[in-house]
Amino acid sequence: MAASIYDFVVKDIRGEDVELRRYQGKVLLIVNVASQCGLTTSNYTELADLYTKFKDREFEILAFPCNQFGGQEPGTNEQIQEFACTRFKAEYPIFDKINVNGSQEAPLYKFLKSQKGGWLGDNIKWNFAKFLVDKNGKVVDRYAPTTAPSKIEKSIEKLLSS
Repeated sequence: MAASIYDFVVKDIRGEDVELRRYQGKVLLIVNVASQCGLTTSNYTELADLYTKFKDREFEILAFPCNQFGGQEPGTNEQIQEFACTRFKAEYPIFDKINVNGSQEAPLYKFLKSQKGGWLGDNIKWNFAKFLVDKNGKVVDRYAPTTAPSKIEKSIEKLLSS
């Protein structure tokens, strides 16, 4: 079992390997995203606001598209990036489309869920579940899909200040 999120290598939206070690020393918000969800507009808007507010302070958002919930992320990686970057001005990294549950689940998500189980079992329940990771790669909190990114701001601020 991996010791921290820095032990993982993931694919970016262009299919290139990215070692999560590159984010060492940063506070991370890891989110499974979708383009056609009822939560899309509010989440993408508030994620962009959070990113603008904290990006110069060792903060990063890592967005992982996922099509496991109601088929709400059917697009190709190119379409997903175009949607997020054009419509919602996403400046943070968007990665390759993954599964967050089940037999094909991404190892990163298996790890995240093992660190912070869910209220009703460990599975991710829907799009826009969020994991907050401290500067040492430790998963410190997990938020429900319905938790607005703006509601996590105080927790991010606290981690950035520590």
